[in-house]
Amino acid sequence: MQIKDVLLAPGNGAFFYDDQAAIRSGATQDGFIYVGEPTTPGFTSLRVPASSLSVGLVLTDDTVVWGDMMNVQYSGAGGRDPLFDTNQISELTSRVVAPRLLDVDASCYLEACAKVLEPFGRKRLPLAIEYGISQALLRATAYLQRVTMAEVVCAEFDLPLPNCRVPIYCQSGDAREINVDKMILKAVDVLPHGLINSRQKFGVGGQTFMEFVKWVAARTRQLGRPGYQPVLHFDVYGWIGQEIGLEQQSIADFICKVADTIPGFTLNIEAPADFGSTQAQIESYAKIVSILDKRGSRARIVVDERCNTLEDIRLFAEAKAAHLVQIKTPDVGSLADTARAVLICKENKVGAYVGGSCTETDLSAQASVHVSVATQAEMMLAKPGMGVDEAFSIVGNEQNRLLAMLDRRRTQNENVG
Repeated sequence: MQIKDVLLAPGNGAFFYDDQAAIRSGATQDGFIYVGEPTTPGFTSLRVPASSLSVGLVLTDDTVVWGDMMNVQYSGAGGRDPLFDTNQISELTSRVVAPRLLDVDASCYLEACAKVLEPFGRKRLPLAIEYGISQALLRATAYLQRVTMAEVVCAEFDLPLPNCRVPIYCQSGDAREINVDKMILKAVDVLPHGLINSRQKFGVGGQTFMEFVKWVAARTRQLGRPGYQPVLHFDVYGWIGQEIGLEQQSIADFICKVADTIPGFTLNIEAPADFGSTQAQIESYAKIVSILDKRGSRARIVVDERCNTLEDIRLFAEAKAAHLVQIKTPDVGSLADTARAVLICKENKVGAYVGGSCTETDLSAQASVHVSVATQAEMMLAKPGMGVDEAFSIVGNEQNRLLAMLDRRRTQNENVG
């Protein structure tokens, strides 16, 4: 077979793992750290440097292709896998996954993923392992077939070669104002996230949040080049529901009120509330979506928490329980499932946003670009990290390089035809 050895290398994620439950419960911020006692199992402090684990597949010609494993920033929250443990993941990968990798045909991507990522002990492998292994296998297949990773996805899912770029969405982190200016100057398609993850940032009755939204719109008009009209996307981490209650009509009324303050802009509100379970989330979000649609609002609901796996995404899409589904790549697991998730959203006429986390790496971000472009998602996250510049260049440049290669491939195919 084409894989003759497996390498593991510990690494860093681009940001930090945060204890969302403790922060939501009122932990105070002191500089860059949060002060308080951890609430979520596995956390020894509220903010932990993100770790990762690289897996390298040594091919028969000694070429090594890599993928990166990690979890998302808010690990252990909203039904997600627990905090990433490098030692535990390394041991399981060496003992269970590596022998499987040595026994598959790496030139057949979906088949290889299915065999290597089979459950172990009647349990699904940790999603971080699925994510990293699927990246490495995608690179291996692309190398062996002498094509791009995007072309592998297109071939496996019977998709046409894409020729359109996917809009890029940037997130600001806590340096909101400075990073908003960066995004506007670089003409980012979708901005700014805002990290509205505490009562202090949301404000009484949402007033602080509304003022920030208006400031972003005004700043965009002030600094943006002529004709620049980005989508304004804010992640509120459930704080609308936390502050004004979980009644769907009230939440919809608040969102409409926010949208009315920024006429001319499309408004995305991510995670407006957490209703406690996947089923409750689906039912309540579907009602909020219906209310907004009937009003003809320019506001759109984006689901994140409680929508983690491929099956979750299918349920939300079929129920029209969001205008846009964040396909949070490390939570979905295999990149093959990320591709499937985009296609499920498209089948149900729901927007597909290939997201992920600030805790990711350059390698996972680049692989995500290929899946996003191949499936023509509605938008994709600039990742990793919270600095804007680095993530926007990693994702944007990878997309531009990929489209140049696909254009050349298309011309070659036309000449042969």
